[in-house]
Amino acid sequence: MKKLTLCLALATLATVVGAQTKELKVAIDATYEPFTFKTADGKPTGFDVDIALALCEQIKRKCVFVEQVWDSMIPGLQAKKYDVIISSMSITEDRLKAIDFTDKYYNTPTKIVVKNDIKFTDITSLKGKKIGVLKGSVQEKYAMGELKPVGVVVTPYEAQDQVYLDIKSGRLDGTVADVVEVNGGFLSKPEGKNYGYVGPELTNPKYFGTGAGIGLRKGEAVLKGELNAAIKTIRANGTYKRLNNKYFKIDVYGS
Repeated sequence: MKKLTLCLALATLATVVGAQTKELKVAIDATYEPFTFKTADGKPTGFDVDIALALCEQIKRKCVFVEQVWDSMIPGLQAKKYDVIISSMSITEDRLKAIDFTDKYYNTPTKIVVKNDIKFTDITSLKGKKIGVLKGSVQEKYAMGELKPVGVVVTPYEAQDQVYLDIKSGRLDGTVADVVEVNGGFLSKPEGKNYGYVGPELTNPKYFGTGAGIGLRKGEAVLKGELNAAIKTIRANGTYKRLNNKYFKIDVYGS
């Protein structure tokens, strides 16, 4: 009887441990500082990565990060290459037709960034200027919908850091980007000293959605519920605030 009891206890323990260490494959685009980028030794880091780790801790899963080119994020999710996308993906009507989302975990605006010597009055004053955007992003959608029709030359790139390289080399006049990302990834660095924001904050839900959420395949109701509960928990227990303050001087959760 004691042997049977011990075996049952060990089996139960193994089940619990196994449940706690079940992997959650998380897609990231590690070219989006300070949300997702790499340390000098090649490890993924940033706000998105830390949020993913905090949520995995709450739902007792082990985060395994899978790097993915941004434009292939949703096809990769649908092909089951990973379980979720935690990489600053905005919740938009178009994307909701293909995948599901959790509640938002942050919401920051977008702005146009150009060289300081460009005289800006409104978007029509950018006619003929060359603007780089992240391919497949909400910023690309805005640029194609609003800037290209007034004569702006819009070029999509596979990664946002490639946009900054071409701005630095003089191939581009600027970009359309999330204000927090472009500040951390470009404007706060020496190469961004002669560039700045122009125009108002861009928040139109038609282009920019309702904030960044975690992307999941359709029908993942249990996982979605667990992650939504985990987002609420880290917001309530101080974890979110600590991670927010680690990277930002503002509250990126938004209204």
